[in-house]
Amino acid sequence: MLNIFVLEDDFVQQARLEQAIQACVQKGDIGYQKLAIFGKPQQLLEAIQETGNHQFFFLDIEIRGEEKRGMEIARDIRAKDPKASIVFVTTHSEFMPITYKYRVSALDFIDKALSDEEFQEAIGDVLVHAYENLDSEVADDAFVFRTEHSNFQVPFSDILYFETSPTAHKVILTTKKGHMEFYGKLSEIAKSDNRLYQAHRSYVVNPRNIVSIDRTKFTVYFENEESCFVSRLKLKGLVERIER
Repeated sequence: MLNIFVLEDDFVQQARLEQAIQACVQKGDIGYQKLAIFGKPQQLLEAIQETGNHQFFFLDIEIRGEEKRGMEIARDIRAKDPKASIVFVTTHSEFMPITYKYRVSALDFIDKALSDEEFQEAIGDVLVHAYENLDSEVADDAFVFRTEHSNFQVPFSDILYFETSPTAHKVILTTKKGHMEFYGKLSEIAKSDNRLYQAHRSYVVNPRNIVSIDRTKFTVYFENEESCFVSRLKLKGLVERIER
């Protein structure tokens, strides 16, 4: 299932986009788990809790009079999620060549000046393409986690550790690139991939990325000055796993 995000500060265009997306769903061409529409960039960025090629973004380029704001947001999204699909829906098709400069790898540009029929067809085409290729880009070393409420993939080599979140029923993943929060149980994550190790009732670690262990403080250290605890009972097993 896709998670579809829209960044558009014009209410008329928001409605037009939503109508085109729903038409595609009603035809049975795609399905989505989430559809979220935002008028402010920060709202969209704060709503991103998963990664993977099921994450789909329709972005306007000009937001609140800032001519290339959408490009900047796309760059922020791409930094968090290299596999996300990004489509610009805009009147500024002349900006197409500079997407390389922003390193955002846009899937497509859709012109707002298209007729309603052409616009709907263009939206449907990119959504169907993304939907049909949902699992085709999972890397061999990817960590893939799917539950009723969460669906994401990240390169296993980027994972440092998972921890329980202060928010009920959620887990925080810390990677080399940052943090993300999602619905899940730590016990399920530990069982989902035998490359992981439950070092503590509140932490599941990636032994491959451990830089050092302080056995007196029962603390595990990673790059980027990240650290977490290891329990006294789990310390010996973790050391053995690293040495293997």
